[in-house]
Parts: sequence; structure tokens; C-alpha cells
Amino acid sequence: MLFDTHVHLDRLPAELDPASEAAQARREGIGHFLVPGVLPRDWHALISVVESIPGALAAPGVHPLASVDWNPGAVAGLEALLSLESVVAIGEIGLDGTPGMPPALEQEQALRDLIRIAVAAGLPMVLHCRKATGRLLEILRQEGAARVGGIWHGFSGSLETAHAAIDLGFGLAFGGPLTWPGARRAPQVLQALPAESIVLESDAPDLPPAPYRGQVNRPCYLRLIAEQVGHLRHWTPEQTARITTANAQRLLRLAL
Repeated sequence: MLFDTHVHLDRLPAELDPASEAAQARREGIGHFLVPGVLPRDWHALISVVESIPGALAAPGVHPLASVDWNPGAVAGLEALLSLESVVAIGEIGLDGTPGMPPALEQEQALRDLIRIAVAAGLPMVLHCRKATGRLLEILRQEGAARVGGIWHGFSGSLETAHAAIDLGFGLAFGGPLTWPGARRAPQVLQALPAESIVLESDAPDLPPAPYRGQVNRPCYLRLIAEQVGHLRHWTPEQTARITTANAQRLLRLAL
């Protein structure tokens, strides 16, 4: 069974029922789902969805866009969730340098706090990074993130960045953009990586694979991403599922 390491089952459009979408994905050979958090106010809804779906696990966290919502109340709320059996990681957390995001210093303070919580709890992290790679790597090193590692969501960086992330204990997740016509760097990086560093993600409802680009992404489309990974790595479908699922389990410290 494939492992979707990044799927927003709690944030699907109203016309897509999370349980039905997960059931359809299972029929496509996708048996495990990691659901990351975005906003503190949505954590309890996230947990409710996860606990209603077989094979689903939670990674409550604070997306960089929500760093303005990181406050003592959010800290206490997150720490209260860490004892739940369904919570296996902290995410998605990181830095985002795109226009319109909160100030960098605000993002960085939230990120440092969240890394410290993850390390103290012994939980891996799910990273988000856009236009802030060097700074993110610097903070990860400073805060000792290698003690727990995790998964770098939606990886689109260079091979040099990939190796830096791997050295810190992170696997690299590839999703829909890997399948888009004209994709160049991501396929090249994927082909050059050690097999044990590769995991899959749909990122549904965002960034669907070809031929669904521009439409709402669905969890069952992870199969198309798996096919592209297998094609690029010269793996059979069985090898792709076995390798990437084992990687996800190891990086997330799971025994499934």
C-alpha cells in the first residue's frame, strides 16, 4: 500500500467527503495518510477527521502563513495534542518568503518554538519551505532538528539542498509537480537521490498531477505520482510502494 505523507483531508472542498475520498484512495492502493495542520484553530477538526478514517495520522502544526497565530494559547493547545495516539509528527512548519506572508522574524520565532517542541516530544517534523531554503537549513541546524528529522514536504530544491536535508535526517516528498510537462529539476534530483530518502505526497486538494493540473487535487491521484516516481527510478509498482512506504514509516518512526 502507498503512503501519502501530505494530504489535507480536513481541508478538501465541501463537495469532497474526506471519508469517501480516503476510501476511494484505498481502492487505488493508498492505505496510509499523514494529515498536516495549518491553522491552530483547525487542529481539533483535523484530529476529528483523522480519527474517523482508517490509516490516517495527524501532524498538527503551524504553517508559516499562520505564524501570527502562534501564541501561548496555541503552544498549550499543541502540547495537549501530543499525547494522542493519532499524532505522530509536528507539521507543517517552516519558512515562506513569498510576498504577502508574515514578517520573517515572526515566522522564524514560531519555527524555532515548534522545532523545540518537536525535539522535546521526540516527534519528527513536516517541513514547508518556499524561497527561504538557506535560512531554514540554518535554523534546523541551530535548533538540533537532526535529533528527530522528518519529511521535507513538496521538495523542489537542488541536489545540494536535498543532501543537506538528508544529512539532517529528513526525507524528501515528491508530489504533483513531478508529473507536470516541462518539469526538469525535480525529476533530475529524484533520479540522483538515495532510494531511502524518497517519499510520496498528493498535497490534495492542492497541486494535482498531470493531467489534472488546474483542477482540485484528490487523494487517489497519488497513484499517478507513484507511477512517475517508478518510471524515473526504473522501479516496478511493487518496488515503488514497498520502498516509499518503508521510508515514510521509518522517517515518521512508525510500526504499521
